[in-house]
Amino acid sequence: MQLATYILKLDEYMLPCFSKKILGVDCPGCGIQRSVALILHGEFGAAFKMYPAIYTLLLLFGFLIVNNFFTIKGSNKIIISLTSITVLLILINYILKFL
Repeated sequence: MQLATYILKLDEYMLPCFSKKILGVDCPGCGIQRSVALILHGEFGAAFKMYPAIYTLLLLFGFLIVNNFFTIKGSNKIIISLTSITVLLILINYILKFL
């Protein structure tokens, strides 16, 4: 019961973006915390709109955790592919914020 309470109040504990606060410009990571909060609330489409790279990022982290415990054939190629896709999505999203 307590975990659910913390998840619902996650919005109150988000860290501010210092780049946005000081320079007035979003950083490439702006939106990750809010996107995770939206996923935990079950709003998957809104999470994607907030930060499009969230699902590939979660998939990459999940794969890295599983890869530490099990031997997966071709894991290096999978990690490189997921990392490349994630970085590409982050850059595209960052560029589109300025247009």
